Amino acid sequence: MSDHHRDVWTLHRRSDGGALADLVVTGGDFPWLNGRVDPKDGFAEVRQLFAEELRLLDDIDENAESWERAYDAVRNAVTLRCPEGQEVPEFLLHIDRNEAWWRWSDEPFDEEDA
Repeated sequence: MSDHHRDVWTLHRRSDGGALADLVVTGGDFPWLNGRVDPKDGFAEVRQLFAEELRLLDDIDENAESWERAYDAVRNAVTLRCPEGQEVPEFLLHIDRNEAWWRWSDEPFDEEDA
């Protein structure tokens, strides 16, 4: 695996592929990366989705279903591209103001029906 330090990942609008933010890697602890959010025009459209997801993450043990719905809203709104430009099939991304932390998978997660 390459050294991802200082790489730039990009967040895009799912509907039209428009760039929403650069995520500039500042560090990490495998499998998580940490970065600075450099918002672009349009990021304000999704900022509240991330704020709501993060708010519900704090209480995930008490209400996992609410968090899952909030994260589904994030995933339905955005895509994440690695520094090489390819869209990653799966990711878990949290954004708090101008800080982000995320992990990703090159393979889609298995869908499990409860």
